[in-house]
Amino acid sequence: MAIQTVHIHNETIIQVKVPLPFPLRWVNSYLIRGEDGLTLIDPGLHTEEAEAVWQSVLAGQGFRFADIRDIVLTHHHPDHYGLAGWMQERSGAPVRLSSAGLGQVRRLWGAGQPMTEALLELFRRHGMDEALLVPMREHMDGFVAAVSPQPEVSLLEPGQRVRLGDRDYEAIHTPGHAAGHLVFYDAEERIMFCGDHVLPQITPNVSYLPGGIDENPLGSFLRSLEDIGRYPVAKAYPGHREPFERFAERTGEIIAHHHQRIEQMRRILSAPQSGFAVCRAMFGDKLSLHQLRFALSETIAHLIYMEQSGMVRSVDTESGVILYQAG
Repeated sequence: MAIQTVHIHNETIIQVKVPLPFPLRWVNSYLIRGEDGLTLIDPGLHTEEAEAVWQSVLAGQGFRFADIRDIVLTHHHPDHYGLAGWMQERSGAPVRLSSAGLGQVRRLWGAGQPMTEALLELFRRHGMDEALLVPMREHMDGFVAAVSPQPEVSLLEPGQRVRLGDRDYEAIHTPGHAAGHLVFYDAEERIMFCGDHVLPQITPNVSYLPGGIDENPLGSFLRSLEDIGRYPVAKAYPGHREPFERFAERTGEIIAHHHQRIEQMRRILSAPQSGFAVCRAMFGDKLSLHQLRFALSETIAHLIYMEQSGMVRSVDTESGVILYQAG
Protein backbone atom coordinates (compact mmCIF):
# COMPACT_ATOMS: atom_id res chain seq x y z
CA MET A 1 0.00 0.00 0.00
CA ALA A 2 1.41 3.39 -1.01
CA ILE A 3 2.17 5.92 1.70
CA GLN A 4 0.13 9.11 1.61
CA THR A 5 3.07 11.49 1.63
CA VAL A 6 1.76 14.89 2.74
CA HIS A 7 -0.62 16.04 5.47
CA ILE A 8 -1.21 19.70 6.29
CA HIS A 9 -1.99 20.66 9.90
CA ASN A 10 -3.37 24.08 10.92
CA GLU A 11 -2.34 25.54 7.51
CA THR A 12 1.20 25.93 8.88
CA ILE A 13 2.66 22.51 9.68
CA ILE A 14 3.22 20.16 6.74
CA GLN A 15 3.86 16.54 7.73
CA VAL A 16 5.96 14.72 5.12
CA LYS A 17 6.28 10.94 5.30
CA VAL A 18 9.78 10.13 4.04
CA PRO A 19 10.14 6.44 3.08
CA LEU A 20 12.47 4.07 4.95
CA PRO A 21 13.81 0.66 3.83
CA PHE A 22 12.91 -0.77 7.27
CA PRO A 23 9.70 -2.17 8.80
CA LEU A 24 8.94 1.33 10.18
CA ARG A 25 8.18 2.26 6.51
CA TRP A 26 8.53 6.01 6.97
CA VAL A 27 9.85 8.77 9.20
CA ASN A 28 7.93 12.00 9.76
CA SER A 29 9.59 15.19 8.60
CA TYR A 30 7.88 18.52 9.20
CA LEU A 31 7.93 21.68 7.11
CA ILE A 32 6.75 24.71 9.07
CA ARG A 33 5.74 27.77 7.09
CA GLY A 34 7.00 31.18 8.16
CA GLU A 35 6.86 34.64 6.65
CA ASP A 36 10.49 34.47 5.59
CA GLY A 37 10.67 30.79 4.60
CA LEU A 38 10.40 27.24 5.83
CA THR A 39 11.80 25.40 8.82
CA LEU A 40 12.49 21.71 8.15
CA ILE A 41 12.54 19.26 11.07
CA ASP A 42 14.29 15.87 10.55
CA PRO A 43 14.61 15.45 6.76
CA GLY A 44 14.93 11.65 6.77
CA LEU A 45 17.33 8.91 5.59
CA HIS A 46 19.34 9.54 2.43
CA THR A 47 18.04 7.21 -0.27
CA GLU A 48 17.15 7.79 -3.91
CA GLU A 49 13.48 7.24 -3.06
CA ALA A 50 13.64 9.89 -0.34
CA GLU A 51 15.29 12.37 -2.72
CA ALA A 52 12.46 11.84 -5.20
CA VAL A 53 9.81 12.30 -2.48
CA TRP A 54 11.31 15.63 -1.41
CA GLN A 55 11.58 16.90 -4.96
CA SER A 56 7.93 15.97 -5.55
CA VAL A 57 6.68 17.38 -2.23
CA LEU A 58 8.40 20.75 -2.59
CA ALA A 59 7.24 21.19 -6.19
CA GLY A 60 3.72 20.07 -5.29
CA GLN A 61 3.49 22.64 -2.48
CA GLY A 62 4.91 25.42 -4.65
CA PHE A 63 8.27 25.59 -2.81
CA ARG A 64 11.90 25.55 -3.87
CA PHE A 65 14.83 24.17 -1.89
CA ALA A 66 15.96 27.77 -1.42
CA ASP A 67 12.76 28.44 0.58
CA ILE A 68 14.16 26.28 3.42
CA ARG A 69 15.79 28.70 5.88
CA ASP A 70 16.60 26.28 8.72
CA ILE A 71 17.08 22.52 9.15
CA VAL A 72 16.48 21.48 12.77
CA LEU A 73 17.23 17.97 14.06
CA THR A 74 15.67 16.34 17.09
CA HIS A 75 18.55 13.83 17.17
CA HIS A 76 21.32 12.22 15.18
CA HIS A 77 19.85 8.83 14.21
CA PRO A 78 20.24 8.20 10.46
CA ASP A 79 16.52 8.08 9.69
CA HIS A 80 16.30 11.68 10.97
CA TYR A 81 19.77 13.06 10.18
CA GLY A 82 20.69 11.27 6.94
CA LEU A 83 19.41 13.80 4.38
CA ALA A 84 20.59 16.87 6.30
CA GLY A 85 23.76 17.36 4.25
CA TRP A 86 21.95 16.77 0.95
CA MET A 87 19.30 19.31 1.96
CA GLN A 88 21.94 21.80 3.09
CA GLU A 89 23.73 21.58 -0.26
CA ARG A 90 20.52 22.49 -2.09
CA SER A 91 19.09 25.07 0.29
CA GLY A 92 22.12 26.69 1.90
CA ALA A 93 20.28 26.43 5.23
CA PRO A 94 22.09 25.87 8.54
CA VAL A 95 21.67 22.45 10.16
CA ARG A 96 21.04 22.62 13.91
CA LEU A 97 21.85 19.69 16.22
CA SER A 98 22.83 19.32 19.87
CA SER A 99 26.53 19.01 20.76
CA ALA A 100 25.92 15.52 22.19
CA GLY A 101 24.26 14.52 18.93
CA LEU A 102 27.18 15.89 16.91
CA GLY A 103 29.58 13.92 19.10
CA GLN A 104 27.68 10.76 18.23
CA VAL A 105 27.75 11.59 14.52
CA ARG A 106 31.54 11.80 14.67
CA ARG A 107 31.88 8.50 16.55
CA LEU A 108 29.49 6.68 14.24
CA TRP A 109 30.40 8.06 10.80
CA GLY A 110 33.48 10.24 11.26
CA ALA A 111 37.09 9.32 10.56
CA GLY A 112 37.66 5.64 11.27
CA GLN A 113 34.09 5.14 12.55
CA PRO A 114 35.31 4.31 16.10
CA MET A 115 31.84 3.36 17.32
CA THR A 116 31.72 0.35 14.99
CA GLU A 117 34.60 -1.48 16.67
CA ALA A 118 33.43 -0.46 20.15
CA LEU A 119 29.91 -1.73 19.51
CA LEU A 120 31.11 -5.03 18.05
CA GLU A 121 33.28 -5.59 21.13
CA LEU A 122 30.28 -4.78 23.34
CA PHE A 123 28.20 -7.38 21.48
CA ARG A 124 31.03 -9.92 21.79
CA ARG A 125 31.25 -9.33 25.56
CA HIS A 126 27.51 -9.92 25.84
CA GLY A 127 27.62 -13.24 24.02
CA MET A 128 26.81 -12.54 20.37
CA ASP A 129 27.84 -15.45 18.13
CA GLU A 130 31.17 -14.79 16.39
CA ALA A 131 29.53 -15.78 13.10
CA LEU A 132 27.22 -12.77 13.39
CA LEU A 133 29.91 -10.18 14.08
CA VAL A 134 31.26 -10.02 10.49
CA PRO A 135 27.87 -9.33 8.84
CA MET A 136 27.05 -6.94 11.71
CA ARG A 137 30.14 -4.89 10.83
CA GLU A 138 29.08 -4.81 7.17
CA HIS A 139 25.59 -3.74 8.22
CA MET A 140 26.93 -0.84 10.29
CA ASP A 141 29.33 0.25 7.53
CA GLY A 142 26.38 0.32 5.15
CA PHE A 143 24.88 3.33 6.92
CA VAL A 144 27.65 5.70 5.81
CA ALA A 145 26.07 6.27 2.39
CA ALA A 146 22.68 6.88 4.01
CA VAL A 147 24.05 9.82 6.05
CA SER A 148 26.28 11.34 3.36
CA PRO A 149 27.16 14.04 2.55
CA GLN A 150 27.72 15.21 6.11
CA PRO A 151 26.35 18.68 6.88
CA GLU A 152 28.06 21.61 8.53
CA VAL A 153 26.37 21.68 11.95
CA SER A 154 25.40 24.69 14.05
CA LEU A 155 24.94 23.72 17.69
CA LEU A 156 21.53 23.88 19.35
CA GLU A 157 21.48 23.23 23.08
CA PRO A 158 18.84 22.45 25.73
CA GLY A 159 17.07 25.54 27.02
CA GLN A 160 17.63 27.56 23.87
CA ARG A 161 14.74 29.14 22.02
CA VAL A 162 14.47 27.99 18.43
CA ARG A 163 12.40 29.63 15.70
CA LEU A 164 10.13 27.15 13.92
CA GLY A 165 8.13 28.98 11.29
CA ASP A 166 7.01 32.22 12.93
CA ARG A 167 6.92 30.95 16.52
CA ASP A 168 9.56 30.44 19.21
CA TYR A 169 9.86 26.98 20.73
CA GLU A 170 11.86 25.79 23.74
CA ALA A 171 14.45 23.08 23.09
CA ILE A 172 14.12 20.52 25.91
CA HIS A 173 16.67 17.78 26.56
CA THR A 174 15.06 14.34 26.57
CA PRO A 175 17.86 11.73 26.78
CA GLY A 176 17.42 7.98 26.57
CA HIS A 177 16.49 7.16 22.99
CA ALA A 178 19.47 9.15 21.75
CA ALA A 179 22.25 11.17 23.33
CA GLY A 180 21.36 14.85 23.08
CA HIS A 181 17.79 14.20 21.90
CA LEU A 182 15.75 17.43 21.89
CA VAL A 183 12.02 18.05 21.74
CA PHE A 184 10.57 21.45 20.81
CA TYR A 185 7.71 22.94 22.81
CA ASP A 186 5.43 25.95 22.27
CA ALA A 187 3.82 26.62 25.66
CA GLU A 188 1.24 29.06 24.32
CA GLU A 189 -0.08 26.76 21.60
CA ARG A 190 0.74 23.62 23.64
CA ILE A 191 2.43 22.00 20.62
CA MET A 192 5.30 19.53 20.98
CA PHE A 193 7.58 18.25 18.23
CA CYS A 194 8.72 15.18 20.12
CA GLY A 195 11.03 13.35 17.69
CA ASP A 196 11.36 9.74 18.84
CA HIS A 197 11.10 10.44 22.56
CA VAL A 198 7.35 9.76 22.72
CA LEU A 199 5.69 7.74 19.95
CA PRO A 200 1.94 7.10 19.83
CA GLN A 201 1.78 3.39 18.97
CA ILE A 202 5.27 1.92 19.21
CA THR A 203 7.89 2.23 21.94
CA PRO A 204 11.14 4.06 21.15
CA ASN A 205 14.29 1.96 21.15
CA VAL A 206 16.57 2.61 24.14
CA SER A 207 20.08 1.39 23.37
CA TYR A 208 23.27 1.27 25.38
CA LEU A 209 26.31 2.53 23.46
CA PRO A 210 29.88 2.22 24.73
CA GLY A 211 32.19 5.16 25.27
CA GLY A 212 30.87 6.90 28.35
CA ILE A 213 27.99 8.54 26.47
CA ASP A 214 25.27 7.55 28.95
CA GLU A 215 26.04 4.81 31.44
CA ASN A 216 22.35 4.17 32.15
CA PRO A 217 20.27 5.20 29.12
CA LEU A 218 17.10 3.45 30.31
CA GLY A 219 17.30 5.33 33.60
CA SER A 220 17.74 8.58 31.66
CA PHE A 221 14.81 7.70 29.41
CA LEU A 222 12.40 6.90 32.24
CA ARG A 223 13.30 10.10 34.12
CA SER A 224 12.93 12.28 31.03
CA LEU A 225 9.59 10.63 30.22
CA GLU A 226 8.32 11.49 33.70
CA ASP A 227 9.54 15.08 33.29
CA ILE A 228 8.15 15.67 29.81
CA GLY A 229 4.83 14.03 30.68
CA ARG A 230 4.09 16.98 32.99
CA TYR A 231 3.99 19.45 30.08
CA PRO A 232 0.47 20.35 28.89
CA VAL A 233 0.34 19.24 25.26
CA ALA A 234 -2.65 19.71 22.97
CA LYS A 235 -0.95 18.15 19.93
CA ALA A 236 2.26 16.13 19.68
CA TYR A 237 4.08 15.67 16.38
CA PRO A 238 6.20 12.49 16.58
CA GLY A 239 8.99 11.10 14.42
CA HIS A 240 6.97 7.96 13.57
CA ARG A 241 3.26 7.23 13.12
CA GLU A 242 0.65 9.99 13.30
CA PRO A 243 0.32 13.19 15.37
CA PHE A 244 -1.64 12.59 18.57
CA GLU A 245 -3.29 14.28 21.56
CA ARG A 246 -3.01 11.95 24.57
CA PHE A 247 0.57 12.92 25.35
CA ALA A 248 0.76 12.53 29.14
CA GLU A 249 -1.16 9.26 29.01
CA ARG A 250 1.22 7.93 26.39
CA THR A 251 4.34 8.75 28.43
CA GLY A 252 2.85 6.71 31.27
CA GLU A 253 2.16 3.78 28.97
CA ILE A 254 5.76 3.73 27.74
CA ILE A 255 7.10 3.81 31.30
CA ALA A 256 4.81 0.90 32.23
CA HIS A 257 5.95 -1.04 29.16
CA HIS A 258 9.58 -0.89 30.27
CA HIS A 259 8.76 -2.00 33.80
CA GLN A 260 6.88 -4.97 32.34
CA ARG A 261 9.92 -5.82 30.21
CA ILE A 262 12.14 -5.66 33.29
CA GLU A 263 9.88 -8.18 35.05
CA GLN A 264 10.08 -10.51 32.03
CA MET A 265 13.86 -10.34 32.13
CA ARG A 266 13.97 -11.06 35.86
CA ARG A 267 12.07 -14.27 35.23
CA ILE A 268 14.41 -15.24 32.39
CA LEU A 269 17.41 -14.59 34.64
CA SER A 270 16.52 -17.19 37.29
CA ALA A 271 19.66 -18.88 35.91
CA PRO A 272 22.80 -17.09 34.58
CA GLN A 273 22.41 -15.85 31.01
CA SER A 274 24.36 -13.66 28.61
CA GLY A 275 22.77 -10.51 27.25
CA PHE A 276 22.56 -12.20 23.84
CA ALA A 277 20.67 -15.16 25.32
CA VAL A 278 18.27 -12.79 27.09
CA CYS A 279 17.76 -10.90 23.81
CA ARG A 280 16.89 -14.14 21.99
CA ALA A 281 14.49 -15.14 24.76
CA MET A 282 12.78 -11.74 24.60
CA PHE A 283 12.74 -11.07 20.85
CA GLY A 284 13.16 -14.47 19.18
CA ASP A 285 15.67 -15.62 16.56
CA LYS A 286 13.97 -14.35 13.39
CA LEU A 287 15.31 -10.79 13.56
CA SER A 288 17.12 -9.13 10.69
CA LEU A 289 20.62 -7.81 11.43
CA HIS A 290 19.17 -4.31 11.68
CA GLN A 291 16.56 -5.46 14.20
CA LEU A 292 19.05 -7.61 16.12
CA ARG A 293 21.45 -4.70 16.56
CA PHE A 294 18.81 -2.60 18.26
CA ALA A 295 17.22 -5.49 20.17
CA LEU A 296 20.57 -6.48 21.72
CA SER A 297 21.54 -2.86 22.49
CA GLU A 298 18.17 -2.39 24.18
CA THR A 299 18.53 -5.64 26.12
CA ILE A 300 21.93 -4.48 27.39
CA ALA A 301 20.42 -1.12 28.40
CA HIS A 302 17.79 -2.94 30.47
CA LEU A 303 20.37 -5.22 32.09
CA ILE A 304 22.52 -2.24 33.06
CA TYR A 305 19.49 -0.49 34.57
CA MET A 306 18.57 -3.65 36.47
CA GLU A 307 22.11 -4.12 37.77
CA GLN A 308 22.35 -0.51 38.93
CA SER A 309 18.97 -0.92 40.63
CA GLY A 310 20.14 -4.09 42.44
CA MET A 311 17.77 -6.44 40.61
CA VAL A 312 20.51 -8.51 38.92
CA ARG A 313 24.20 -9.09 39.33
CA SER A 314 26.79 -9.69 36.64
CA VAL A 315 29.92 -11.82 36.50
CA ASP A 316 32.78 -12.02 34.00
CA THR A 317 33.51 -15.52 32.75
CA GLU A 318 36.86 -16.95 31.62
CA SER A 319 35.70 -16.61 28.01
CA GLY A 320 35.22 -12.87 28.50
CA VAL A 321 31.43 -13.07 28.17
CA ILE A 322 29.38 -11.29 30.86
CA LEU A 323 26.61 -13.31 32.49
CA TYR A 324 23.67 -11.89 34.46
CA GLN A 325 21.49 -13.49 37.12
CA ALA A 326 18.61 -12.19 39.20
CA GLY A 327 19.53 -11.92 42.84
